[in-house]
This record gives sequence, structure tokens and C-alpha cells, in this order.
Amino acid sequence: MKSEHFIHPSACVDDGAQIGADTKIWHFCHLMGGARVGNNCILGQNVFVGGEAQIGNGVKIQNNVSIYDSVVLEDDVFCGPGCVFTNVKNPRAFIERKSEFSTTTVRRGATIGANATIVCGLTIGAYALIGAGAVVTKNVKAHALMTGNPATQTGWVSRAGLRLNKSLCCPETGEQYQLVNGELVLKA
Repeated sequence: MKSEHFIHPSACVDDGAQIGADTKIWHFCHLMGGARVGNNCILGQNVFVGGEAQIGNGVKIQNNVSIYDSVVLEDDVFCGPGCVFTNVKNPRAFIERKSEFSTTTVRRGATIGANATIVCGLTIGAYALIGAGAVVTKNVKAHALMTGNPATQTGWVSRAGLRLNKSLCCPETGEQYQLVNGELVLKA
């Protein structure tokens, strides 16, 4: 039997929005028609989801985050409170640029820290960790730890989200990683 989702009475879910099983949508959220939200997600207070946004399974979006059109969050992504996604590179109030939305993709298991800003048109690699307040202006490799403004890579993190030591071993899980052509991969 398929489980139902929960929608708080103060939330606004427009006709045509798709919401997966066991998803919870909390106070004052707004989902536009056409928005797609997967199973087992949590959308905290005051989250906006555009009509062409895509949210995978197991995604957690904290309070005060807007997932605009052309933003794709794959499975198990975490968006910290107040993080920001843009969707136009050079916005002007007096020029309509909806046809110029740039797709931003956040790959599986990545974390965007509180108040971080992700400039549109980028890809955040799987299991990457964007530090709180970072401003991401370029593509991010899988497992990269990005901090600062503009964000720079300051280390590598495991699938568990912990900084890897010099031997590229996760201190919690013991998983061993290796660098292959500048990319971090789990050793077989």
C-alpha cells in the first residue's frame, strides 16, 4: 500500500504539482503547478518550488529556500536554511529573460550549507559539500569540499560528509578513496 504525503494546511500546492509518498511539506510552502517532488522528502517552512523544478527522492530542504525553474536536485540532496539558487546570469527587472534560465544540477547526496549561493548553470558533483555562506561560481567535483567567496576547494569529503585525511580514508566509515585523473573515487 502506498503511503500518503503530508501537506501542512498553510502550504499552497498548485494543481499539477507532483508529490511523492511519505513527503512532508511544512508551513507556508508554495509548490507551483508542474513541480516534481520525490518520495521521502522534507520541505521546511517557507520553501518555494518552481513549476519546472525537479526534486528527487530523500531530499531535505530547510527553511526559506527557493528551488526555481531549471534547478534539479537529485536523490538525497540536503539544502541548508536560506541557501540560494539563481536562474538567470544577468537579471534585470525591466527585461524578461525567462527563456534564458540556466539549468543547475545538484548531484546525488550533495550538501549545500546554510546561506550558500549557487550561481546558475552549474553542476554540483555527487556527495560534494558546499560550506555555509560559500558562493559557488563554477562547477564542483564529486566529493569536493567548497568554502569561501568565491568558493574554492579546500578538501575532499566522504559519502558520510566527513573531511578525508591525507590517506583519503573516511574517519567514520573507514571507506578508502583514491584520486583518478583529478577525480575522487571510492576504492573497489
